[in-house]
Amino acid sequence: MFVITLTYKKPLADVELHLAAHIAYLDEYYAKGTFIASGRKVPRTGGVILAKADNRAELEAIVKLDPFYIEEVAEFEVVEFVPTRAAAGLEPLIEVI
Repeated sequence: MFVITLTYKKPLADVELHLAAHIAYLDEYYAKGTFIASGRKVPRTGGVILAKADNRAELEAIVKLDPFYIEEVAEFEVVEFVPTRAAAGLEPLIEVI
């Protein structure tokens, strides 16, 4: 499992120019089952994506397809973790070690 954090490098006006393409990118990877949850940071300085992938290299390749990455609108940080506990209803996210 991965947490991807985005931090905007450009003003919100520049972010808005690429938002529709970014949302289409998110929709594609939700449909593929890669993205689990996403949303804006508060205050609006970037965003967060919760993702599943077979390995870090695969996820990093997917991140490089984000229009925000391509247009250098945001910096990305990828944190890998192994979920060992989850709230009721989210048990399928738990990885057995």
